[in-house]
Amino acid sequence: MTLQIHQFPCLSDNYGFLVHDADSGETACIDTPDSEAYLREAAAQGWTITQIWNTHWHPDHAGGNEAIKAATGCIVIAPEDDAGKIAAVDRAVAQGDRVAFGGHTADVIDVGGHTMGHCAYHLPHAGVAFVGDALFPLGCGRMFEGTPGQFWASLSRLKALPPATVLYSAHEYTQSNARFALHADPHNAALEAYAAKVDARRARGEWTVPTTLELELAANPFLRADTAEMAARWGGSSAEETFAALRAAKDTFR
Repeated sequence: MTLQIHQFPCLSDNYGFLVHDADSGETACIDTPDSEAYLREAAAQGWTITQIWNTHWHPDHAGGNEAIKAATGCIVIAPEDDAGKIAAVDRAVAQGDRVAFGGHTADVIDVGGHTMGHCAYHLPHAGVAFVGDALFPLGCGRMFEGTPGQFWASLSRLKALPPATVLYSAHEYTQSNARFALHADPHNAALEAYAAKVDARRARGEWTVPTTLELELAANPFLRADTAEMAARWGGSSAEETFAALRAAKDTFR
């Protein structure tokens, strides 16, 4: 049961993802930032879209739901706490729920913080997770709706996945994230090596998504908020407080 994942750029800096199970013929959209791009890419692959999995309500993640559903008759799955802001939802899901996809099952993970209901979809047998705007290479999403405690708990759930998990996030932000990460954690050799590779890849016009959890655990300052090094530099008597300081600093970093 091998999954095929087709990644493509859309809008200004989003990535689109189509997940295909050849045995069943099922194809899922991960978010719908651009309906025309998704329908075009699916047709080019010879795939028929049968499901949409929204990670959160923002228009660059759910704005194409209605057009894709009208064109394909697919079902729309979305996070329960965001579902009231998302069009054409057939099933609302929350932490601990599972989504069937051909012969595969995706676990729904609560990663609220960027929005209250943001969720991720983890396919454990494939070793992949689609994390939307909750976690990026060397960064995390801006905290628009949640609290530092909520967001840190969300990231902790992702930290608990197997280190080899491949993480698909929704934007190409890595180079700018690296600049803040080097400021936030300036003596981290793993981060320095990672950032150099990012610069080289972007210079060649290559994508930096996906990443792996193992890389992020070593180099992403937001996932390291529970370390003594980050507490010493950023303060806080708990990982939650250190994370809050880091997130606030990133919001104003230039």
